[in-house]
Amino acid sequence: MPIAITGATGHLGRLVIDDLLSAGVPGTDLIAIARDPDKALALTNAGVQVRVADYNDRDSMQAALVGVDKMLLISSPQIGSRVPQHRNIIDAATTAGVSHVAYTSVLHADISHIGLAAEHYVTENAIASSGLDFTFLRNGWYWENFTTNVRGIGLASALQTGTLIGAGGDGRLAGAARADYAQAAATVLVTPGHIGRFYELGGERLTYAELAAIVSETTGTTVVYKNLTEDQYRSALVKAGLTDTAAKTVASYDSGIARGELDTQTGDLQTLIGRPLTPITEIIKEAHQRALTAR
Repeated sequence: MPIAITGATGHLGRLVIDDLLSAGVPGTDLIAIARDPDKALALTNAGVQVRVADYNDRDSMQAALVGVDKMLLISSPQIGSRVPQHRNIIDAATTAGVSHVAYTSVLHADISHIGLAAEHYVTENAIASSGLDFTFLRNGWYWENFTTNVRGIGLASALQTGTLIGAGGDGRLAGAARADYAQAAATVLVTPGHIGRFYELGGERLTYAELAAIVSETTGTTVVYKNLTEDQYRSALVKAGLTDTAAKTVASYDSGIARGELDTQTGDLQTLIGRPLTPITEIIKEAHQRALTAR
């Protein structure tokens, strides 16, 4: 039964496809939907079907979904444009005869006030009202969001300045590795019992102060956490080089952390993948080593 993955050349999509192949799904039963076929050459070489379609083009998406039974809809990276893009895909899936859609949403999408939650919740409602069977993968924070080298945010800046800044207060952030979320998605696509489920997915529950302590111990560089107000944090991010829109979005995440909106204790992620989560220390070590090697 063919399975389609949208955004297949992105970080999460490629990991999901790798997990599906490892689970024994033939490449001929996997359809990688990508906007740029040149970026999908590795998937083609792995025996996976590649179909070209764009989130903004309903007709191309409908053609790409012909014959598909299940689909993983990986949310668009284009914040602010997600709702019309996702509606294109939902309409295309309905017309093409897709039976089951799994969607990568965000923790507590129905009650969260962080900047990106509203688009996810609208998408969830659109899928639920479409008549398609659905599973909502409400993903928590990816630890890679912290270790990726983005100006003014996360690990690189913290190691350089000795200070991790944020506006999360004493709130806990339930994070996990991108690979863990990918395996959860793959599990939902190849095992029964997930239709109609809302999975709140998250892992290690850390405050920013605890995260700073782990960074210090793991890297040997002392890092302390400095808590700011949301406005102070946004200003600091703009000063570091982020656009005002990006800074506002990131700062809203931290306010959500302070309110507990990126925290969960459900254990859904651990249950789905059936193994221990990837420790954050491992992710920090790998990122730190890459940074040292790149010098």
